[in-house]
Amino acid sequence: MLSRMLKFFGLTKKGLLKIILGCAIMAFAVVNVHKQSGVTEGGVLGMMLFLNKIFGFDQSITSVVLDVSCYVLGFSIMGFDFVKKAFVATISFAAFAKFFNIIGPVLPSMYDVPLLASIVGGICIGLGCGLVVSEGGAAGGDDALAMTISTKSGLKISLAYLFSDITVLALSLVYIPVDRIMFSLLTTVISSFLIGQFEVELPNPEIKMANKHKKRCSTSLSKTANQAVSKA
Repeated sequence: MLSRMLKFFGLTKKGLLKIILGCAIMAFAVVNVHKQSGVTEGGVLGMMLFLNKIFGFDQSITSVVLDVSCYVLGFSIMGFDFVKKAFVATISFAAFAKFFNIIGPVLPSMYDVPLLASIVGGICIGLGCGLVVSEGGAAGGDDALAMTISTKSGLKISLAYLFSDITVLALSLVYIPVDRIMFSLLTTVISSFLIGQFEVELPNPEIKMANKHKKRCSTSLSKTANQAVSKA
């Protein structure tokens, strides 16, 4: 049963454990660090907050719209393999987020020490996200967007995260004080750096097609050579 499931999702046991562990670390950080400290996020979450503050858009709706848009974009670039692994990561993150929200924060609030919150949050998000994306998974729209940018542009995954996060943080200056944005920027830089330390293999349908074509050509040439030897 487990073997069939792993085969369908294109994962090994080690890969599945890495995704689950990574999602657990990220969910823990969101509930215990970011949520309590008030340090904002870049990416999809930051854009959701921006649209709510400036235009009054409902966060529950914009969150779904933005995440789905990023997943659709990821599917169009990286194919069905991306969707399968993203599904595993998304469900894992949602389950852990629900669990940690139910038991409540276990760490003291870091609201009065935003520098510490930025460092701890950046380390946790960087390690957790690195584990997930190293297996081709995406726990949220942020990951899907960064993976799509990296696949399409050739940028390193760490730079793709940094680019998307800084763009949103710059927009957030409209309603968030500069000093708070600086702490968020520190979190982003730390997490992006740590993500970049992981060996990330992104799903790329174009490469797969090229490999299949190469394999077919190799097989065809081998058959031709064998026929020539037989005739000789």
